[in-house]
Amino acid sequence: MTRESETTADILVAGGGLGGVAAALAALRRGRSVVLVEETDWIGGQLTSQGVPPDEHTWIEQFGCTRSYRRLRDAIRDHYRTWYPLTDEARARPDLNPGEGRVSRLCHEPKVAAAVLDAMVAPYVSAGRLRILYGHKVLGAAVDGDRVRAVTVEGADGHRLDVTAQYVVDATELGDLLPLTGAEHVTGFESQRDTGEPSAPDEAQPANMQAFSWVFAVDHRAGENHTIDRPAGYSAWARYQPPKWPNPLLSLSAPDPRTLENVRREFIPNAGSGPVVADQRADPGDKELWAFRRVLSRNVFRPGFAGSDVTIVNWPMIDYLPGPLIGVSDEERDKHLAGARELSMSMLYWLQTEAPRQDGGTGWPGLRLRGDVMGTADGLAKAPYIRESRRIAARYRIVEQDLSMAVRGEAGAVSYPDSVGIGMYRIDLHPSTGGDTYIDVASCPFQIPLGALLPVRLRNLLPAAKNIGTTHITNGCYRLHPVEWNIGEVVGALAAHCLEHELEPEQVHADGARLRVFQGELAADGVELAWPEIKGY
Repeated sequence: MTRESETTADILVAGGGLGGVAAALAALRRGRSVVLVEETDWIGGQLTSQGVPPDEHTWIEQFGCTRSYRRLRDAIRDHYRTWYPLTDEARARPDLNPGEGRVSRLCHEPKVAAAVLDAMVAPYVSAGRLRILYGHKVLGAAVDGDRVRAVTVEGADGHRLDVTAQYVVDATELGDLLPLTGAEHVTGFESQRDTGEPSAPDEAQPANMQAFSWVFAVDHRAGENHTIDRPAGYSAWARYQPPKWPNPLLSLSAPDPRTLENVRREFIPNAGSGPVVADQRADPGDKELWAFRRVLSRNVFRPGFAGSDVTIVNWPMIDYLPGPLIGVSDEERDKHLAGARELSMSMLYWLQTEAPRQDGGTGWPGLRLRGDVMGTADGLAKAPYIRESRRIAARYRIVEQDLSMAVRGEAGAVSYPDSVGIGMYRIDLHPSTGGDTYIDVASCPFQIPLGALLPVRLRNLLPAAKNIGTTHITNGCYRLHPVEWNIGEVVGALAAHCLEHELEPEQVHADGARLRVFQGELAADGVELAWPEIKGY
């Protein structure tokens, strides 16, 4: 059989993360055909292949996300109610938290979210309107003037396919389509002189970006020995102490993101954690590491079902700081990816062999990698957890002054007339490749302006992930799960709206009447455009 060399769709979505899936579903619901390109064999990005349970705001169970995002959350809980032997009490809880983790009101196994997302897209695959190219990455683009005509993608076997589409959505984790299409974009820190942001440096630092992490899942089998082979670079990682860090990275101590005070964390496998707060406003939840990102709790299942909890290791101690993934050679990028994996395995080896226990001993050899939870053979996530991407030069740039509580105070975040959604999270920046420590700033509940989703020049390229018109600083609160989903949903809806009405995105944005029509469609589809009166944190 001769393999195809080209295919077409109304909309190409590059990247199957939360923004990409939401964009695809929004366009499909409006009758459009979509090709979705995903590098791994799971869709869901940070929620699934990167292994990070949803980071969400205080009010997520009541409001503050789109209807379709709420459907995703409900479906994850229903999956557990349908297939897992929950206790009667857990099954009856409308706010079931399968992992009883502290980071989120919905901590769950990545593989469950992957199964649910597969179910959500399955009808469109069956109807032939959605084609998912798993194991593919974007390789190049053909651009005519200010329009992207086609994108070349490559499979793991080296086969290349040209995808022609009327709209192209960049939902890749690193904004890979931006340089390939010649889209104006920025990376790293902008300067305070440029943005006026209180937390920005005096000079721009385009190579200085947030650390990425390669997370993994473990359980604990008391009395068993699951110690991994000592990683080749373990000695170097055991000595490694990042700039502005109070001790070696392989430790249970790390700075508090908000105060920068050095704090020793607790780590006790399967320890009873008592009532779980799971409210970022009241408690970040990161002081007790076992329960912090626990995704399966024995307490919610019938006695005897689970021999151990399962927890995700996504801690500051596995943040990879020696270099970024953007703006470097392929060789350098591969070195950093391998280094991040080795750092994570070194952290596990340290926990198994050297970490101090409360009883005076060292190490928990019973810690066991759970690759089945991550969908991998080695126990690491399928892909690194990415916190920062290339960002478009947008028609509107969101800056710290738009939403910082210190700046805005009782006035709340700036109200945008072109709001197409809402979000809430502290400005949460992890240590960076340039040697900076945390930047953690209280923020006001904010809106998503349509202008931040429109490139300054290209007419049919739209961002749908961490690549929108934020700054390095404001990316820190626009990068989380429900906000990325909202961004993607709006972009998919916008592309479909423009195709239906023979408009271009800038025409919708520039004309008040057209903008109001589009906003009305979003509201009817369950996209919240404004917050009730609440205070940030």
